[in-house]
Amino acid sequence: MGGLRFALALAGIAAFYAACLHVAEIDLGRLWAGLPRLASWSARAWPPDFSEFDTLMRRAAETLAMATLGTTLGAFIAVPICFLAARNTTPHPLLYVPARFCLNVLRGIDSFVFALLFVAAVGLGPFAGVLGVGLHSAGSIAKLWSEAIETAEAGPIEAAILTGAGRLKVIVYALMPDVLPSLASILLYVWEFNVRASTVLGIVGAGGIGQELKNNIDLLDFPRVLAILLIILVMVTVIDQTSAWLRRRLS
Repeated sequence: MGGLRFALALAGIAAFYAACLHVAEIDLGRLWAGLPRLASWSARAWPPDFSEFDTLMRRAAETLAMATLGTTLGAFIAVPICFLAARNTTPHPLLYVPARFCLNVLRGIDSFVFALLFVAAVGLGPFAGVLGVGLHSAGSIAKLWSEAIETAEAGPIEAAILTGAGRLKVIVYALMPDVLPSLASILLYVWEFNVRASTVLGIVGAGGIGQELKNNIDLLDFPRVLAILLIILVMVTVIDQTSAWLRRRLS
């Protein structure tokens, strides 16, 4: 009986992947035919064009600013939601489900989509990117923070409650010292992710180096595209290493 269930499970997985391959229109022949074009573009991209280095660095700074301010905005939004969405800190069980639903909505809509909506609302530029990153990040940060809060040691919290401390004092003096390193580490990880994500928000008009990348791809200016990709690679690598170093210090 167990073998039959295993065979049925394998057949179901195979059927699911077959359907995905069909819907995604996977065609290795088209890939093979397109490889020479990619090789030609790569050959034409060398050497990279850094002739407007100041402009590219300004665009890279816009991207870093979008990610940093967006992550900060998301953290401010996440603070009240994460305590409502954690079972051990929510004031009432009836608030738990709406809080979880709220953060799932924020997480479910990508920052790219949020940025597209805000470009239509506030116009082109990094401000739309900050708002897009902020709203999406709020859901991710709140979910991860609420899970860290739920897994906190119960002993200090119970001891603080037995002393007659109110809910706010319990959170500030018993819960936060235990979970603060985890919360800070999560925030750094989301910031690191947002720097990478923000590099493409310019495609929808949200500014940053992604907009410069799109413009030069449209112009088929491959040396400039390669220069932009190298700047993105260096920027993301430095941010990743800095974030990893800070997280190690917090652990």
